[in-house]
Formats: sequence, structure tokens, C-alpha cells
Amino acid sequence: MTDQQQPRTSETIHAEVSDRVGTITIDRPDQRNALTSTVLAEISQVLDAWEADEAVRGIVVTGSGPTAFAAGADISELARWNLADGLAAPMQRLHDRIQEFPKPTLAALNGVAMGGGLELAMSCDIRIAADHARMGLPEAGLGVLPGAGGTQRLSRLVGAGRALEMILTGRTLAAEQAERYGLVTTVVPAADLLPTATEIMATVLSKGPLAVRLAKLVIAPGSDTDQRTGLLLEQLAQTLLYTTEDKDEGAAAFLAKRAPDFDGR
Repeated sequence: MTDQQQPRTSETIHAEVSDRVGTITIDRPDQRNALTSTVLAEISQVLDAWEADEAVRGIVVTGSGPTAFAAGADISELARWNLADGLAAPMQRLHDRIQEFPKPTLAALNGVAMGGGLELAMSCDIRIAADHARMGLPEAGLGVLPGAGGTQRLSRLVGAGRALEMILTGRTLAAEQAERYGLVTTVVPAADLLPTATEIMATVLSKGPLAVRLAKLVIAPGSDTDQRTGLLLEQLAQTLLYTTEDKDEGAAAFLAKRAPDFDGR
């Protein structure tokens, strides 16, 4: 296992691994990093490789340049979409996969995140933003709706009332307001964005990997069910963790006043 791997550059993205963190950079700055079918396919290919790669423990997604994280779907493609494309829902399927990815994910919003770009960010576990970033779901102005998870994930993050207002009016939020809404958790100067993302992910990766994975498994479905069922999921996950070597190591390290050395068992 190595701390760093050779970067992978393809037509629309750049992917590299350093210190157990894989970073996917959408690399279409001249098109404000708009999401095409090629972008989606290339992100999916990287996820395939990194899901099986034990050297990659967490993933950061960001955009190229200072202007845009991802300015949504490529409208030239949207103009051609039809009933079959809607049923296939490739963007929604990719975002679902990111939400369900077994390793922690973080979106670092380096600029505007509109439409499918904001939906991509919302599928990640953690969202942070540069202070000049702006975000929104303007699809209704094109005669469609946010169909890559926007109607569902936004309401779960900010509440149904705010989600409806944003989607029906197409209003754009500044980074500070998005933070007040709970849409992002941290706002930093642009120069600090990727260092902050790296710091946050390093903190996540210092925790027990089984605990992190089970927390992801419990929180998402728990938010979609009643509290009693959610508490049962929590209890079962905790019971599993009580049987692990990581739990023994965590307790021993705490009592010995040293950093734990988790191995995911």
C-alpha cells in the first residue's frame, strides 16, 4: 500500500490519491464544469476503482478553477433528453451511488453549484464551501424539476418549506446563507477550501473505519423512517461494533492515553 498513487486524467475529470484520500476534480472549467454523460461515466469508473482499493479510505469531490464546482447538467444534452432518458435517470443513479458509497465522501464547493451540481454535492456526506460559492436549483425555469435527487435531498437537509421556496423560485443562496440553512457545514476563504477539506477528511479517517461505515449505513435510512425504527438500527449497529477489534483498540487507547491504531476489524 502506498500513500500516493499516480493521478488519473481523463477527458473530463482529474483523479488522484494522496494520504488515503482520493480527490475527483471535475475538469471542464470553460463550461463551468457542467455535468455531461461523459463526466458521469468517468466519475463512476473512478468510484468502481476506488471502492475496491484499500489504499483509498475517503473521497473529496471538487471542481476545476475558481468559478464553478459544477454548474448543473449540460443544457445541450438536456435539450435532447426524452422519456427514455428520464426513466434511465443516469445522474440520479450516480448520485444515489455516491450517497450509498461505503467510504466517507466530502464535496468541496469551489464556486457555483447549480442544479445537478448541487445535487451531486448533496449526495456527499459532508459539504463545505468557499466564501464566494453560490448554489441553487433553477430547473423549474427550464420547464423541468431537480430530478437527480434535488426534490428529496434538499428537503431533508433544509426542511420542506425552504426546499419548496428554493425550487419553486429558483433562488440562489450565497455560501453564508447556505451554511445557516444547513446545506453546507463550513464556509472558508477560497484559498483554505482544499486544505480544510483535507483536514476534515483526515479527522474522519482517524476514527474507527467500521464505526464510520456503520454510521453512514444507519443515518441515511434512519432519517427516512420513524424514530423507533431508527433507534433499532442504531442499536443493531452498535451491537456489531461491540464485537470488533476496533472497539477493543479504541477503549484500550483511550485508557492508555494514546492514539488508537484501528485496522477495520
